[in-house]
Amino acid sequence: MDLPPVGLGTMGIDDPDPIETALDAGYRHLDTARIYGNEAVVGDGLAAALGADGVAREDVTVATKLWIDDLAGDDVGPTARESAALLGVDALDLLYVHRPRGAYDPETTLPALDRLVDEGLVRNVGVSNFEIDGLDRALDVLDAPLAAHQTELHPLFYRPELLEHAREHGYAVVAYSPLAGGRVGEVAPVVAAAEAHETTPEAVAIAWATGKEPVVAIPKASSEAHLRANLAAGDLELTDAEVAAIDAVEREEELFPE
Repeated sequence: MDLPPVGLGTMGIDDPDPIETALDAGYRHLDTARIYGNEAVVGDGLAAALGADGVAREDVTVATKLWIDDLAGDDVGPTARESAALLGVDALDLLYVHRPRGAYDPETTLPALDRLVDEGLVRNVGVSNFEIDGLDRALDVLDAPLAAHQTELHPLFYRPELLEHAREHGYAVVAYSPLAGGRVGEVAPVVAAAEAHETTPEAVAIAWATGKEPVVAIPKASSEAHLRANLAAGDLELTDAEVAAIDAVEREEELFPE
C-alpha cells in the first residue's frame, strides 16, 4: 500500500471535528477499530471533510479492525459491512485482524477476508499485533496480498525483526503509539535530538519511526496544533548518530501487551 508517512490514530476520539480538521490539514490515512466504538464519528468527520475543497475520497485510506469476537468466518462479512456503513464508505480501504485471539482462526478468518476482497467491500487486508509465526501463516493462507502489519513501535519498544520480515515480504508496518503514551519526553536521546533540531520530542519520535523502512506512523492527536505538528514530523530528518542513539535505548515493556 502507498501509505503516507504519518496518518491519524483515532482511539479515544469521540468528536468528528478533529477528523475533519486532520483531513483539512493534509492527513490522508485514518485508522480506527471496532473496539474503539467510534467508527461513526470517524465517518462523520470524513463526510464533513469530503464536502470541502481539496479532499477526495479516493485519496483517503480508511482503515478499521475486526475485534477478537468478530473473527469467526461467518461473522467477518456482516461485521465488515456494518463497519463500512458506520464509516459511510462503499469500501474499506484496509481491514485488519485486530489481534490473533478469540475467534481468530487463520483457516476460516483469512479466507473470509479474501471473499470480501473479491466482493469489493475490502480493498486491502492487514493484521495487527502478530508475531512472526502468525505473519508467516497469514502469508501462506491469504490469497490477497498482506498489505500491512500494525504493531506498537516507539523509542521504548522496538522490534527490528518485525521490520525485517516486512521488508522481506513487501508489506507496510503501521506503528501505533509512536509517542509511547506521552513518555518520549523522558527519553534522553530523543530529547537531545529535539534540542538539536529545535523541535519537540514528539516530532523526533515520529521521525525516528517513519525513517525506518517500511514504517508509517499513526499518532493520535485532537488539537489542530498537535495534528499539524505530527504531520510535519514526517519530514524531519535525523542524523545517523541520532538514530543510532535512539536505537540503543534500553527498552521497556510494551504499552499494550498481547
